[in-house]
Amino acid sequence: MFSKIASLGLFGLNAFPVDVEIDISRGQPQFDIVGLPDTVVKESRDRIRAALRACDVSFPVAAVMVNLAPADTKKSGSVHDMAIFMAILRAMRMINDDTDGCAFIGELSLNGDVRSINGVLPMMILARELGIKSVFVPYGNAREASVIKGIDVYAVKNGEELINHFRNVKKLTPCENYIPPEPEYNEVLDFADVKGQQFAKRALEIAAAGGHNALLIGSPGSGKSMLAKRMPSILPPLTFDESLETTKIHSISGLLSPDSPIITKRPFRSPHHTISSAGLAGGGTIPKPGEVSLAHNGLLFLDEIAEFNKHTLEILRQPIEDRCVTISRAAGTVTYPCTFMLIGAMNPCPCGYYGHPTRKCTCSPKKIIEYQQKISGPLLDRFDLHIDVAPAEFRHLSSDKKEESSEAVRKRVIAARAMQLERFKDTSITCNALITDSYLQQFCTMDKEAKDLLDRIFRAFSLTGRAYARILKTSRTIADLDGAEIIEKNHIAEAAQYRTKDDEQKN
Repeated sequence: MFSKIASLGLFGLNAFPVDVEIDISRGQPQFDIVGLPDTVVKESRDRIRAALRACDVSFPVAAVMVNLAPADTKKSGSVHDMAIFMAILRAMRMINDDTDGCAFIGELSLNGDVRSINGVLPMMILARELGIKSVFVPYGNAREASVIKGIDVYAVKNGEELINHFRNVKKLTPCENYIPPEPEYNEVLDFADVKGQQFAKRALEIAAAGGHNALLIGSPGSGKSMLAKRMPSILPPLTFDESLETTKIHSISGLLSPDSPIITKRPFRSPHHTISSAGLAGGGTIPKPGEVSLAHNGLLFLDEIAEFNKHTLEILRQPIEDRCVTISRAAGTVTYPCTFMLIGAMNPCPCGYYGHPTRKCTCSPKKIIEYQQKISGPLLDRFDLHIDVAPAEFRHLSSDKKEESSEAVRKRVIAARAMQLERFKDTSITCNALITDSYLQQFCTMDKEAKDLLDRIFRAFSLTGRAYARILKTSRTIADLDGAEIIEKNHIAEAAQYRTKDDEQKN
């Protein structure tokens, strides 16, 4: 007796079709699974035996051979349990309805319940591309699966429901498509809570408006972390395509909430400085996304960036430029997207008070230089804005003046991003920070005074080509916030003041 059931597999971010083929023949009773399965897949034999028993179905006393095709692709995880379960039932002629055009994904427990799995969204996207009409998924993954339109999604709680559905005893009904709500910012920290710090607030508004990387430098207690943690409140909302891209990464990492199956707000990731290279960039026997990919389309905040392992920090250089990270292991090579804003915060020296207006620094010049050199020149060059965060003043802290809210700032940011989307509509660019060298002159047009000023700044600070490009992109964002099509002198002047570390490096 032979049967074939469709399933879906996942390697990294890429889903692939799997045909579960089963042959039940006379011979010594055995249950074998072939087709390059990993240990978890092989263990499904015991789960499926117990699940069938829980559904009052006797496992066939025969030679049972299961093949997961294509046989040359590694199969991992418990995602194929439900498909193998259905293949056995169909081979035993215990179900009546045709299963053509259906796919099955899900893990079986010993009592026949169907457990949730990771990575349902990328598998559903592939199912739609393959023309699959119906997908049977665990009940806990139903809302996530129903985000994708054009496919009937059936939520399955246990094996008995599956059997009753295909025996026409009690039919399951397709789930309604999940429509994500508008993102809410009520619980997010607000810039209105920050007294003073107008220079830093303005710089972070520019960073949010153009998707620029920013480095906050200041003494302990000046408000660096407080400012950075409020950045999500001024970031523009995700587009639907960006939501799907971001949700796919969080789905395969098992970070999605059953109540919120699609991410509608830009991610904010803030790993501790003890994080390993694999934790930051991704890794594992079967490569998993790291923090840089989990921050895709959002923000990666590195607090006390100088305390991170230097080798770990240098790993960021390539992902920042390429907007993707490639991880190679024996099991294969996986590429994860990682388009993110990088916000770093650091003290100016080990004691933290170098340059403080009232407190004396206790560090030697050598220690100050060594501390600042923990951020290498090439990595520092990848920050568009270097923001000096001054110590909070009493007059600001004690003031009754109401500070500008995040909502007001976010409106300006959204307006600036709208200009950028219109400008880049015929390209793959989504914000000013991603302008490639080939488009730099086309999209960053300057008047004569602005060009002359940038020329003087370039020669005075001995800027690198990358620093020149980043000043130009930042100027473009400042012009967008002003609603200007041409970059003017004042835009260049403001952008240049956020490159303070270029002068320090020269000296």
